[in-house]
Amino acid sequence: MITGIQGTRLRRAAAVAVTTGAMLATGALTVAPAQAASAPSIAAKGGYAMNNATGKSLYTKAADTRRSTGSTTKIMTALVVLKQSNLNMNSKVTIQKAYSDYIVDNNYASNAKLIVGDKVTVRQLLYGLMLPSGCDAAYALADKFGSGSTRAARVKSFIGKMNTTAKSLGLKNTNFDSFDGIGKGKNYSTPRDLTKLASAAMKNSTFRTVVKTKKYTAKTTTKTGGTRTMAPWQNTNPLLGSYSGAIGVKTGSGPEAKYCLVFAATRSGKTVIGTVLASTGLSARKSDATKLLNYGFTR
Repeated sequence: MITGIQGTRLRRAAAVAVTTGAMLATGALTVAPAQAASAPSIAAKGGYAMNNATGKSLYTKAADTRRSTGSTTKIMTALVVLKQSNLNMNSKVTIQKAYSDYIVDNNYASNAKLIVGDKVTVRQLLYGLMLPSGCDAAYALADKFGSGSTRAARVKSFIGKMNTTAKSLGLKNTNFDSFDGIGKGKNYSTPRDLTKLASAAMKNSTFRTVVKTKKYTAKTTTKTGGTRTMAPWQNTNPLLGSYSGAIGVKTGSGPEAKYCLVFAATRSGKTVIGTVLASTGLSARKSDATKLLNYGFTR
C-alpha cells in the first residue's frame, strides 16, 4: 500500500492526467487557427473591392457584369478634364442657358445650380461636378474641353475622349454615351472597371482633393463683374465623415442604375477601393460599401 507524501503525489498526478485527458478529448486545450472573415452579403447586384496599391482583388460579386452607372460616370468626366495638356484650373467658363435647359429637360437632374451668365473656373466646375453631382457642371466641362464648331460637336468629341481614355486604361466592359451618366442606352460599366477607373483618377492630386471634400463654397463672377457666393455644395458621398479613413469617391443613381457608389478609404497605410452597382436604396448602398471596406481591410 502506498501511503504518506508519495501517495499524495501519485494521487495528484493521476488527477491531473485524468483532467488533461478529458480536456484534450473535448478540444479545450487545442488552439483553433484564426478564421478569416467570411465574405459579406450585399444588397447590390454587383460589387468589387481591391487593394489600391497592389491591384489584388479582395471581393467580387458579378464584378464583370455590365450595368448602368448613373453619375459614377462623372469620375471619367473629371479624369478627361484633368488629363488635358496645359490645363489651366483657373480658366473661366461662361455658363450657358443650354446647361440649365438641359437640367430642366432631364426632370431637374442633379445639379450645382449654376447661374446663366456667371463665369466659373474649371476648378470650381470640378467641385460642382463631383460634390453635388452637377449635370450642369458636367455639360459645361464637356462643352469647354470638347473640340468642334458647335456645342453638339464638342460634346460628342468629349464623350469620344471618355471612351478613348477607357480603352487606354484597359476597361473592356465600359462604354460612355453621355458626359454625366444620363445615358441613351449605351452608358455602362462594371464594378471592376469602375474601380480601376477610380484608382487611375485617384493618382491625380487635384482629383483626390476634390473627392474627399465634404463641402465647398464657390465664388463666381457675375455678368456685371461682381462676385457671387454660391450656396455651399455638399458632397453626396455618405461615407465621408462617417467611415473612418474615407477619402472618396462618387455616388450614382437613376431609374436603371438604381443606387451606386464608388468608394475608397485608407487605414494604417492601406487603401481599399471598390464599387457597388444597383443597390436597393440609399442606406443599402452605404451599408454595402461599408461591408466591403471592412472586409477588404481584413484581407
